[in-house]
Amino acid sequence: MSLVNICFDKVKKDCFRFIKSQETSKEKFGNKDGMLKSFLIPMCFWIAKKANNKKPYFVGLAGGQGTGKTTITSIVKIILEKHFKLKVFKISIDDFYKTRKERLNLSKRIHPMLMTRGVPGTHDVQMMLNFFKKIKSKKLKKIDLPNFNKAVDDRFPKKNWYKIKEKPDVIILEGWCVGARSELNNTLKKSKNSLEKVNDQKLVWRKYVNKQLKTKYKRLYSQLNCMIYLKAKDFNLLQKWRLKQEHKLWLKTKKSSSHKIMNKGDVINFMQTYQRITENMFKKMPKYASIILNLNSNHQIKSAVYKSK
Repeated sequence: MSLVNICFDKVKKDCFRFIKSQETSKEKFGNKDGMLKSFLIPMCFWIAKKANNKKPYFVGLAGGQGTGKTTITSIVKIILEKHFKLKVFKISIDDFYKTRKERLNLSKRIHPMLMTRGVPGTHDVQMMLNFFKKIKSKKLKKIDLPNFNKAVDDRFPKKNWYKIKEKPDVIILEGWCVGARSELNNTLKKSKNSLEKVNDQKLVWRKYVNKQLKTKYKRLYSQLNCMIYLKAKDFNLLQKWRLKQEHKLWLKTKKSSSHKIMNKGDVINFMQTYQRITENMFKKMPKYASIILNLNSNHQIKSAVYKSK
């Protein structure tokens, strides 16, 4: 029996249980066995081989909105813990968003579009850098990390934050712009969409965001040991998936009136703030990601490309 099959037998029950929790009556995951055996389990063998129990191994996982980052990260965590007996901590870059109050100040000081969470410049990078530094230290004291509540567009109270009490073997940082690189200044001049054209005529917002990528975020991402990239075909497909995601959220939370669900126009506007960096990542990420998981238009992994040994 192959190593992959042995692993599959050990993890399938937990993986399938998790996948079931993500499905709705109309949205089912197709080819679960194939996704695990052909792609996610081999990827976990690759990560486990590189993990060093003396210091945490940092994995960056990126992909456009709606590509399934959170689902794949959760499954990878299950496999690494269950079969490889590794301690895994996963967190989203979204959890490090600045508070509403901080973004309000930023929007008044620099540009109104910085009130909208998402782009580089709207995260607390210093908090992430401090976390990376603390988690690498020999004497690990308890670390509390924020948990962001998208329904109210602000952080959860501190009692709901993540608490790390022991050193993980693997840390997965996932997010749409994880590992993104800056653009050349001359490509910033051309507007990507109507939102940029109307609201950022003097290029203040895009120049600020690009500068963040060039400086603070570059320093942060340079500490990742490997990058996994979920590559979709194009930006239109991401919009379609993001709309589906919002509908799914609506189905799950329609009993609660406190949840702000976006309509189609909201989603398209919101995604326009992501478009520039997402399209730049389409072009550049395959050149420097360690692993590229190519997705087909049905949201399934169709191939994996390993770029480093």
